[in-house]
Amino acid sequence: MDDQVLNQGVQAASGTPGGAAGMMDLPPLLLGTYTPKIDAKGRMALPAKLRGQLGPGMVMARGQERCVYLLPQIEFRRIAMQIQRTSMGNKAARDYLRVFLSGAVDQEPDKQGRILVPQMLRDYANLGTDVVVIGVGTRAEIWNSKAWEEYLASQEQGYSDIADDVLPAVEF
Repeated sequence: MDDQVLNQGVQAASGTPGGAAGMMDLPPLLLGTYTPKIDAKGRMALPAKLRGQLGPGMVMARGQERCVYLLPQIEFRRIAMQIQRTSMGNKAARDYLRVFLSGAVDQEPDKQGRILVPQMLRDYANLGTDVVVIGVGTRAEIWNSKAWEEYLASQEQGYSDIADDVLPAVEF
């Protein structure tokens, strides 16, 4: 692919001219694994790096595999709108939207950078004191520490096996 075509693609994706500078308009890429604690009042100190990337307003919602999603407001709205476009004629989408939105809550970190994990979501994901927060691209996920260890162990072999199916166009 020639550089001019590639640069135009970056400009179109980012909405601004100019290669690498245009990449600054992309949403933050949430990465890493963190191990904060949930206190007796249900509060968790959000890792500082993730707090900055998620922004001041975020949404917590039920996630797949019994975790809790933590999404920037804009990403939560994008997902909800995408599901709503298909929900009227698609029973599975309607069902998913009901569960997803009914378990969603707005969150804003307090002055110490803590967020309250509501009891409903702690029960859903079986969250106790020990949790793991992982960055998963456009969202973070909060997992029960033991459940995360089990999930990760169960995915080890599959991670290598499915790489060609999931990443067919990416070369390492």
